[in-house]
Amino acid sequence: MSEAMEREVMEFDVLIVGAGPSGLAAAIRLKQLAQEKGTDLSVCVIEKGSEVGAHILSGAIVEPRALNELVPDWKDKGAPLLTPAKDDRFLFMTASRAFRLPTPPSMHNEGNYIVSLGNLCRWLAQQAEGLGVEIYAGFAGAEVLYDSQGRVEGVATGDMGVGRDGQPTGTYTRGVALKAKQTLFAEGCRGSLTKTLFERFRLREGVDPQTYGIGIKELWEIEPAKHRPGLILHSIGWPLDSKTYGGSFLYHLENNQVAVGFVVGLDYANPHLSPFEEFQRFKTHPAIRPTFEGGRRIAYGARALSEGGLQAIPRLTFPGGLLIGDTAGFLNVAKIKGSHTAMKSGMLAAEAVYAALAGGANPAEITAYPQALRQSWVWSELNQIRNIRPSFHWGLWVGLAYSAVEAYVLRGKAPWTLHHRPDHSATGRAADHPRIDYPKPDGKVSFDRLASVFISNTNHEENQPIHLRLRDPERPIAVNLALYDAPEQRYCPAGVYEIIRDGAGGHPRLQINAQNCVHCKTCDIKDPTQNIDWSVPEGGGGPNYPNM
Repeated sequence: MSEAMEREVMEFDVLIVGAGPSGLAAAIRLKQLAQEKGTDLSVCVIEKGSEVGAHILSGAIVEPRALNELVPDWKDKGAPLLTPAKDDRFLFMTASRAFRLPTPPSMHNEGNYIVSLGNLCRWLAQQAEGLGVEIYAGFAGAEVLYDSQGRVEGVATGDMGVGRDGQPTGTYTRGVALKAKQTLFAEGCRGSLTKTLFERFRLREGVDPQTYGIGIKELWEIEPAKHRPGLILHSIGWPLDSKTYGGSFLYHLENNQVAVGFVVGLDYANPHLSPFEEFQRFKTHPAIRPTFEGGRRIAYGARALSEGGLQAIPRLTFPGGLLIGDTAGFLNVAKIKGSHTAMKSGMLAAEAVYAALAGGANPAEITAYPQALRQSWVWSELNQIRNIRPSFHWGLWVGLAYSAVEAYVLRGKAPWTLHHRPDHSATGRAADHPRIDYPKPDGKVSFDRLASVFISNTNHEENQPIHLRLRDPERPIAVNLALYDAPEQRYCPAGVYEIIRDGAGGHPRLQINAQNCVHCKTCDIKDPTQNIDWSVPEGGGGPNYPNM
């Protein structure tokens, strides 16, 4: 492919990569400050999805604390927070029964709202554009740009019209170079550009490895008689065993809609486990199935969650830029919420960046941002629950008992901090773990992967380079299949990875169905030998979530 064609260059004061809650909150706050001070500040947000919200997926219950600070009159401005939380229920499930447990303090949702986070981001984008922010959807940040001193000076979007063979086609268009005085990376969980920043600037030195979960979600329209707006249900236990971290959520929104999902910690050991199949099996439980009988499944999606908390937060600044939101890991795993903390991180970053740039200076690193974070309610909130997620390394029962002590007695004041291990290292060998016999989908409340991917509206230009790259093409068969029974066939919730054999049943090979990818990035996290690199496809590719 020719590199001779020069990129178009666009220059801004601040560039934000990612139009999720943190990126849009940062953009809004920057423009608010500029208006308050009567100054001019050019702010650009790029988003790899076909539109803002297309790749946003979360439960979601929103705690409006950060939104109250950012846009105090959000109700008057029509923010799509339409269903107040009313009733919290927390269940422990066996294969045939469900027992109600006391709801942990962190999971009380009084004052919160059940929302479509994608729709909230669409609304935030409208507020940002109303303030003069430039937002470009369908622009996938594919490469970090550096100046001659090694400082980040922006990003380049991916080239369009590149064939599967890596050569330009007749529709080839060179990517655009977007340059800025400061670049804020708001890529969400396991950001592909953020990964390169971790390595170049050693941002993860001295902190725990990030630990993740995979969240799989469906949106249903159910019979009106079964609809309970504001009902919030979480469960632990069946179908997972006591050694595997995870659980379900079921939220009743407006318009007879129910969001249902399942989260599995990616530190699970049994390589035969399939998070997708566990979710489908969950919906067949006698306490759950009746909600969906007679209903209609209208959307499906999946994404990874950064669950490591305080001890896994990397260094947040580097020459020319900052990390904000879930790409840095501000999820409060005990609350099962991260939008409010992500937004607040973006707002604090915006205030630090504006203060640095307003006086005409542009320091190498804006250290006021991490200092402000440590003094904010985000830090104290994450500090209080820092030991809850790692306590589940000891199993469900010890984790629950320890979490109760943390919640009711220690309240984050323990003189110790528990630590994480890399998720991929927890994967055991296939011979050491039992196979799991998953039931066939019934097509009524449980479904297969391909039918699910279809309603995620996932689309990729087929004649483009595969964006799921193998560092060693021999390893999937020589290592993954031989030792782990090719777990990529099961941990991917979209049927991207398939072991294909010839007619005689021999000579296996790995087939990558990249067009199915819903951008959850689980493969990048869970592959036992870290052989898979998730990179951005052409801008606009991937799922198109309408109301997730």
